[in-house]
Amino acid sequence: MTETNEQYYVVGGLFKDTTFTDIAEGEKLLKLGPFDNYDEALAVWRAKAMETVDEAYAKFNIEKVDHKKFWVVGGEYTDTDFKTIKGGGDEDHIGPFDTREEARDAWKSKSMASVDNCYVRYRIDKL
Repeated sequence: MTETNEQYYVVGGLFKDTTFTDIAEGEKLLKLGPFDNYDEALAVWRAKAMETVDEAYAKFNIEKVDHKKFWVVGGEYTDTDFKTIKGGGDEDHIGPFDTREEARDAWKSKSMASVDNCYVRYRIDKL
């Protein structure tokens, strides 16, 4: 069965130069989302674009996600509500994997490596 729902991410950040190929030193690529429709992603993209309007090396794009892949998503959260990543960053996205079994192997590895930390949680998402 093929999923018909689409998801979108806003991806970008501060780059080394205006070729927008390499992230600036000390920065990381931001991946905001997922958003269930293009309009939601567009609103976030506009906000990020306005927030960085005076920075020539900042760039953000909207990326549509392939629903046929599996991802391991998670990280260390601030509490056991598992809503806010510690340090204010974004969740880790590991993958994509072609099969749920491959994603499960990666999930198990990440989960077992942090089994003693109750603030770390990973899940498998089909994106």
